[in-house]
Amino acid sequence: MTLLITVFAAVTATMVWYTRKDDTLHLGALCFMFWGAALMWLGDALFEYRELGAEYFTPGLEDMLNDTFLGLSVVALALVVWMVIVLVKDSRGRVRAALTRK
Repeated sequence: MTLLITVFAAVTATMVWYTRKDDTLHLGALCFMFWGAALMWLGDALFEYRELGAEYFTPGLEDMLNDTFLGLSVVALALVVWMVIVLVKDSRGRVRAALTRK
C-alpha cells in the first residue's frame, strides 16, 4: 500500500510539474522526493516478497491499514518539506515582502 500511495503521488506531481511552464513552485524537488520514496518502497517490496513468497500478496487487514497510514505519512512529510523549500527559496518575493512590511 505504501508503494501504491507514493507512486500515485509521484505520478501526479510529475504530471503537474510537466504541464507547468514556470518553476516558481519548485515542483521538481517534490517529484524527486516522491519518486525516491517510491523506489525505496519498491526495494522494500522486492525484499519482502523474497522473504515471504506468495504470502506477500495476501496481507492482513491490520497490515494494510498500517501500510496505508505509513504511505500517507510519507506523502504528508514530503509535502511539508516541499512547502519549506518553497518558502525558503521565495521565488515570487512574497515572504520577503511580508516580513519587511511595516
